[in-house]
Amino acid sequence: MTTKHRTYRIIISGGGTGGHIYPAIAIANAWMAAHPGSEILFVGAEGKMEMQKVPEAGYAIEGLKIAGLQRSLSLKNLSFPFKVWGSIRRAQGILQRFQPDLAVGVGGYASGPLLFAAQRRGIPTVIQEQNSYAGLTNKLLAKHARAICVAYPGMERFFPAERIHYTGNPVRSDILALEGKADPAKTAFGLDPTRKVLLILGGSLGARTINEAVAAAMGEWEHNGYQVLWQTGKFYFNEMNERVDRSGLVHIHPLEFIREMDLAYAAADLVVSRAGALSVSELSLVGKPVIFIPSPNVAEDHQTKNAQTYVSAGAARMLPDGEAIARLGSFLEELANDEAACQQLGENIRKLAKEKAAEEIVAVMEKWIQ
Repeated sequence: MTTKHRTYRIIISGGGTGGHIYPAIAIANAWMAAHPGSEILFVGAEGKMEMQKVPEAGYAIEGLKIAGLQRSLSLKNLSFPFKVWGSIRRAQGILQRFQPDLAVGVGGYASGPLLFAAQRRGIPTVIQEQNSYAGLTNKLLAKHARAICVAYPGMERFFPAERIHYTGNPVRSDILALEGKADPAKTAFGLDPTRKVLLILGGSLGARTINEAVAAAMGEWEHNGYQVLWQTGKFYFNEMNERVDRSGLVHIHPLEFIREMDLAYAAADLVVSRAGALSVSELSLVGKPVIFIPSPNVAEDHQTKNAQTYVSAGAARMLPDGEAIARLGSFLEELANDEAACQQLGENIRKLAKEKAAEEIVAVMEKWIQ
């Protein structure tokens, strides 16, 4: 392809959560691998985590003063139109200075103003939609986007079918290499090699419902021969760690945050997780039986829709957030004790994996470079 002999200027916009930021960084890395010497500029929302994570990954970023609408009645919503207009004006200035060949939107507050401004200037735009249920902003932007890269089949109900590319969500490269890591992983986390490992994930900040459900069930799980590797999240670690200490249990391992996710996945026999887009995509590649407990506190309940897609494909089980505290203990053990069901779930979720998502998105971007 002739594009291999040129370098380009690419803007990638969006963020707010790891589910937007890490796929964006993966796309940037894949682009730079294919087109060394290109310039990539990220545009995020001031005060959001992308303003830290993107520079840590080695890329420049500029911020827009933009935030979302409050879901409840709030005086803060009165300033929302002014923030949107101000962000569009600032985005226009960024585009004027940087002169990108292409703009990519990955979702999040900054993505809307930047892509809108780019489309007004005639700059080709590509949308990367991580979820199985598209948000309002991406549905509006899709009308003038050259391509929409999606992670789930059936997205033509939201976007023009002729512009959809089923690429999957990009994930961290270390997730692709789990073979041979199970025993070293158990050693690294201080786990008992004779017990099944239940991996509990509630996100980097934590999920109150999941943590309370684990606390309610952990005694029974340990008694029945299981051990728990438990990411409690920043907000709940001290409380949950104290509860484990008081219980006297020795096979429950609470951690504030797990950095070596490849080792955690390799050690796990069964996973309990929220159903954010990044988590779902990673777990597809991991190929372990999963119970999704979708967060109810997200826009358009998209985590439930993500999970339902996998449940319908026989690739995961789902437990509603409101039932988790009362039911997770027995629900998990029933699945963990059914070897055939666990094997089938692992095989089915692996069929939904897209290992080359970042490279496929780069191929789509190359088609629309000016």
